[in-house]
Amino acid sequence: MPPVRNGIPNRGEEDEVCPVCKSSRYLNPSMRFLINPECYHKMCESCVDRIFSSGPANCPVAGCNKTLRKNRFRTQTFEDINVEREVDIRRRVMQILNRREEEFASKRAYDDFLEQREEIIMNLVTGIDVAKTEKDLQTYASENVASIRSNQALEREEASSFQEQQTFEKEQARLRRQAARQEYEDERREMLAGQEDVLRRLAAGKRDDAAAIAREGQKVLLKKSSARRSEEDRIRQKQAALRSSDAKKSGKAVTASQATGDTGLVKGLKKIKTPEPEKPYSPFAGFTTKRDYYTLRDFYPSSYLEPIRNDTRMQAGGFDLGEYYSRTLLEAFAGLGCFIGDEVSKRDPTSTLGISKPATEGAAMAAVSTSIANEETA
Repeated sequence: MPPVRNGIPNRGEEDEVCPVCKSSRYLNPSMRFLINPECYHKMCESCVDRIFSSGPANCPVAGCNKTLRKNRFRTQTFEDINVEREVDIRRRVMQILNRREEEFASKRAYDDFLEQREEIIMNLVTGIDVAKTEKDLQTYASENVASIRSNQALEREEASSFQEQQTFEKEQARLRRQAARQEYEDERREMLAGQEDVLRRLAAGKRDDAAAIAREGQKVLLKKSSARRSEEDRIRQKQAALRSSDAKKSGKAVTASQATGDTGLVKGLKKIKTPEPEKPYSPFAGFTTKRDYYTLRDFYPSSYLEPIRNDTRMQAGGFDLGEYYSRTLLEAFAGLGCFIGDEVSKRDPTSTLGISKPATEGAAMAAVSTSIANEETA
């Protein structure tokens, strides 16, 4: 079992000695080690400044020929370097494969996507088909730039919203504690004031009135406390209704990001339906407004309209005789383009003006039989 130093197990001198300059943390306690995500080889900060300050260079560790840059070096977060590497790979893959559940056609398709993403992560971590996996990731990233950026923006909005919600809840909790303290102080103050009032009335009253004064003081305190509790219940109900309405609005506000259908890497996405182009706006629902049967004039002689034409009170209200002329003539000539015979024949080819053929034959037979009966009677 490795020795323990300050509650942290010491993994030996390999973690305490720089592989480049062989400096030891034992001799230099302020030494700070850095790692680069390209190869995850640890080296001290002074070696990083000395080797990579002039520009990119090969890793100085024996057997590693990867080109490193100074701006990529950072402090190690986890003690185990394998965990550090897996976390970086997982973060990078999840930034690319950041599809959301609402983008998939079914829950099963989303679960298959999650399984596929974990398989890609494990291939990169364990070194299985690394070249092919990296190529697939790069191809997917280049083909789905818009959806990746959209989902990243949604994640940032959700994180910001969550942070704001946490801050709001903390503030509400602080206000509730403050209101509870204030309520306790008010109740205590009212109780003391009620007791003082009862004592003052007892001191100024008679001995026989003591029980009545005590009962009256108790009733006043109970009435105040019940009114305060009813007001608190009303405020709580109002706050609960506001929270539920906010939750419904936030749930409806979540929208799916831009999906482009199945890609070469991700399957089961919803198909995008291209909306039909909007038709030009028609205020009469597609009906023609051409005036083929009349010509609109600016003036029509009328004994009824002449007083209105010269009445400033009517004109001040926005009345326009031109609009009246146009509407009246349109209503008068609206039925000239409607031919009932053609419409009835389209609905029922065997009918003529709404009278079906069997009904016509029956009426003719009834008329003939009636005429015969009349002749026999005569």
